[in-house]
Amino acid sequence: MRARRSVSAVVACTAVIALLGACSATPPVQPTATRTPSPRPTPSSSLPAIPAIPWQPGDATTTLETGLDAPWSVVPLPSGSALISERDDGTILERLPQGGTRVAGRVPGVVHNGEGGLLGLAVQKESSPTFLYAYETTASDNRVVRMPLDGVPGSYSIGAPVDVITGIPKAGNHDGGRIAFGPDGMLYITSGDAGNSPSAQDVNALSGKILRLTPEGGVPSDNPFPGSPTWSYGHRNPQGIGWDSHGTMWASEFGQNTWDELNIITPGSNYGWPAVEGIGKDPKYTDPVYQWSTSEASPSGLAIVGDTIFLAALRGERLWTVWSTGGAAPVTVKPFFDGTFGRIRDVVAHGDVLWILTNNTDGRGRPRSGDDKLIEVPLVPAQSFKQPG
Repeated sequence: MRARRSVSAVVACTAVIALLGACSATPPVQPTATRTPSPRPTPSSSLPAIPAIPWQPGDATTTLETGLDAPWSVVPLPSGSALISERDDGTILERLPQGGTRVAGRVPGVVHNGEGGLLGLAVQKESSPTFLYAYETTASDNRVVRMPLDGVPGSYSIGAPVDVITGIPKAGNHDGGRIAFGPDGMLYITSGDAGNSPSAQDVNALSGKILRLTPEGGVPSDNPFPGSPTWSYGHRNPQGIGWDSHGTMWASEFGQNTWDELNIITPGSNYGWPAVEGIGKDPKYTDPVYQWSTSEASPSGLAIVGDTIFLAALRGERLWTVWSTGGAAPVTVKPFFDGTFGRIRDVVAHGDVLWILTNNTDGRGRPRSGDDKLIEVPLVPAQSFKQPG
């Protein structure tokens, strides 16, 4: 039986941030797909803005849920509930506003193999009806589907899935899997190289990329490669994406054996894999703004509050806090909770707190009592911040 814990209510999610900048010029590929105009959403005015000052995690933590099975992604809902994906069997859990979990449904067709299964979740919150998006591994590929989210807190359920994009290569590892809606209303998807490193350099391949689509799966007309969902390429296994208050897009990425990366993502840019791992200083490629040894990081989920970036580290078993310079490099970094929770898969900004999702039951961790857990961490103004430069 799943543990049920009551907690006090938390404030609403961070406000929508600035729109992405224009695309950079790069050699086009053959335009074979339909080009779809990019709608611009009306930002919600009901969500309180979080000041764009340097933040850090506070010392106090609260365990919200225990007994989760290989959780991968958590999405808070405006209603007070939250949705959690469990990788291996495709379960979607609803975390109730008062605490405790129930099964909201299972995503059909999920096939767990190694790192594959039910991975990232995202909710198109301003749509009617509301859709839950999920990145899943099937018997033949990785794909993104969307499902109507029906019901009210305490009784949410998911409807039949409809494919948004199919044919993303799958493997026992390097499956990517993070999905998120950007401030432009588009759906962004991280895909790993699925063990085929050269494919990351092929802008026509769906592997080793960050992809950008309309919510229905069309190719936006302002993507950098006409007719292609590719937004950026040359990635090994990106698993975290987010946008700061300046509209800068950031992404975390697993390295091979030496360097993990934090990148600023610009449309059409080539991040170098497999020719380069980490900072290569090769003008053909875009270097990361920061790199860690793989033992220190192995970064998965990423959350941004204002201009402060938080990275969940799996092998590193810590939460990295990154302070940028006005939405750009250089950056200053500091680890928190080193070894306290074990492997950390996801971190989510939820108003003025963070939610941390541990990942010790995924076959690579050392499960502890109550694992896996959803943990709440308060945000406080950074005490040790020094302006980078």
